[in-house]
Amino acid sequence: MPSSGPSSAPSTAGQPTALYGGKAGRRVTVRDIAAAKERSERWPMVTAYDAMTARVFDEAGIPVLLVGDSAAMVVYGHDSTLPVSVDELLPLTSAVVRGSSRAMVVADLPFGSYQASPQQALETAARFMKEAGAHAIKLEGGRRVLPQVETLVSAGIPVMAHLGLTPQSVNAFGGYRVQGRGQSGDELMADAKDLEYAGAFAVVLECVPGDLAERVTASLSIPTVGIGAGPATDAQVLVWQDLMGLTPNPPKFVKRYADLAGEMDRAVRAFADEVTGGAFPTVEHSYR
Repeated sequence: MPSSGPSSAPSTAGQPTALYGGKAGRRVTVRDIAAAKERSERWPMVTAYDAMTARVFDEAGIPVLLVGDSAAMVVYGHDSTLPVSVDELLPLTSAVVRGSSRAMVVADLPFGSYQASPQQALETAARFMKEAGAHAIKLEGGRRVLPQVETLVSAGIPVMAHLGLTPQSVNAFGGYRVQGRGQSGDELMADAKDLEYAGAFAVVLECVPGDLAERVTASLSIPTVGIGAGPATDAQVLVWQDLMGLTPNPPKFVKRYADLAGEMDRAVRAFADEVTGGAFPTVEHSYR
């Protein structure tokens, strides 16, 4: 009997396998991402930072997992993405790779690890590919990082670009603000086209007006991944702790699909009450 849900999407001979929920028996690649754009198939991307969570998302059919520098905040407790280091992200990336079997794992290059030069970017990206097993990397910025993108692509490293609100530049922006309004929208469009020409296989658009994201999406042959960029992008990404309800006061663009914070609070209080009241453990949970 066929199972219900996206994992039952057909993959008969001659038909493309769905990017979300498809069963390809192998890792998702940049060619699969490009093919989804060609057939106007939308797809989800979520962050992951450990093997167990990666396994859940992978088995749910999520085609791309991002080991984001957002780990600085949701894993390490900082108030921005800036403090996290390469050495802190490498083991997280490795864990996500080990915990998944189909999803493409994209590793964020953290602040200060690629901006200095194309050579620095190549050395950092190579560590994520060789030591952690990442399948692609992501970096922030437009024309100023074109040399880095070109160098990485020439070395055979798939690059996901990131425009709009680039969190590593939060101090330059004066806070977390919507980007791309007015003339800056034309600059973002030019950056997106330049990044495509440089070889990026996708571009994240964060916190930009929906109409701008729609125009950028229509103008590129590579997919756009929106986060706070309206409904017209080819894909959408969220930090998993945001969408699961673990993050207090999430941004406007976040929709909560669960209340894990409430459920975890309920469960740990129930455990504590049973321990203090002597109800746990019972014979059922004891060895003879």
